[in-house]
Amino acid sequence: MNTLTIKNVSIGEGIPKIIIPLMGTTEKQILQESEAIKALQPDIVEWRVDVYQKAEDLEAVKDMISKLRKTLADTLFLFTFRSHKEGGGLQVEDRYYVQLLEMAIRTKKIDLADVELLSGQAKALVSCAEENGVYVVMSNHDFRKTPAKEEIISRLRQMQEYGAHIPKIAVMPNSAEDVLTLLDATLTMKTKYADRPIITMSMAATGLVSRLAGEVFGSACTFGAGEEASAPGQIPVQELRSVLDILHKNA
Repeated sequence: MNTLTIKNVSIGEGIPKIIIPLMGTTEKQILQESEAIKALQPDIVEWRVDVYQKAEDLEAVKDMISKLRKTLADTLFLFTFRSHKEGGGLQVEDRYYVQLLEMAIRTKKIDLADVELLSGQAKALVSCAEENGVYVVMSNHDFRKTPAKEEIISRLRQMQEYGAHIPKIAVMPNSAEDVLTLLDATLTMKTKYADRPIITMSMAATGLVSRLAGEVFGSACTFGAGEEASAPGQIPVQELRSVLDILHKNA
């Protein structure tokens, strides 16, 4: 599995890189949250646009991107609009989803864009991103269940075939066995198929171990809660970093 270096961050080697989501709903909240998060020294900051109260206003989102770029300075900036069908906070038409992603990418002020595998325009959005020097985290989320190992691997491989720079999948466990399925799929993907970094996680409290032990099984990044979690199972960044450091030093 090759590494991916963006600015000064090498994704796919060593300790998993920590991503912190911005979950504010207003401009003031988002900017205050971004300032507070900087003190936590994340590797990547993710702006969850779907919870922004002006998410359906392209110009407002564009202006917010500019302000966040200044605030975040050299910290990697991941732009994410999580669709409602994959656990997001706002339901929009597929056409607007694509318009929003294309606009964000063309500003060239973001480092990474989250593109959902099932968006219907994944390949086209990857091409747009590459034309504008933006990297793609291609994602898939299942908040109901954990698919079979073979299906998890199939989706990750499809993302890789579509040109995703970082394939990502998050699933919901209904048992401890489901967590093992996700970890087994991650390890197999890493050792047999992946030629780039991947991100995988099992959600909720049952799946917490997958957020902590990614380095062992092959997940290159993990999400930690800043002021608010963006998905079930995220723990505060300070606690997350402490555990990651212990596992890394004693590996």
